[in-house]
Amino acid sequence: MAIVKSPRRSVRKHSAAIGLSDRSVRRILHNDLNFDTYKIANVQELNDRDMTKRRKSSEQLLEMLNDDGVINTLLMTDEAHFYLSGYVNKQNYRYWAPENPQELHQRLLHSERLTVCCGIASFGVLGPYFFEDNEGAAVAVTSERYVAMLHNFCELELRRRGIDLSSVWFQHVGVTAHTARA
Repeated sequence: MAIVKSPRRSVRKHSAAIGLSDRSVRRILHNDLNFDTYKIANVQELNDRDMTKRRKSSEQLLEMLNDDGVINTLLMTDEAHFYLSGYVNKQNYRYWAPENPQELHQRLLHSERLTVCCGIASFGVLGPYFFEDNEGAAVAVTSERYVAMLHNFCELELRRRGIDLSSVWFQHVGVTAHTARA
């Protein structure tokens, strides 16, 4: 069976090889063979201390959200990585199998990429900000560069818009709750 031999191959490629429509192949995989699609998950190990931090951070956030003014001064940011080496985001990767194979995918640890950061709040969009050196070449995001972005871009842009920095709550969306400082 082609799916068992090549479970990472897309339904589109399987359907082209056997001369059936994508929809028919999906129906056969799902209804007749009881296969589902699975995405590879990147996970980080959590320990008991992390759970305590997550609970405390969640309780603090709930407390703040009960204050009507906080939601109006919440700035949420996130970044996106644009890979320059042809690497494709795992969001587009599926694995067909009758049960979850718990498969891991290895890739280069430091493939070249451009990182772009944006923020959104009730007062508008902040960004984009490109992590680049003085010559415009993409650079890795380090803690020093991230802090510099906060001071030299976010802080200046908020001040330019006349926003009181002491009233802004900053949340970086990509940061997991268990790494939050309590």
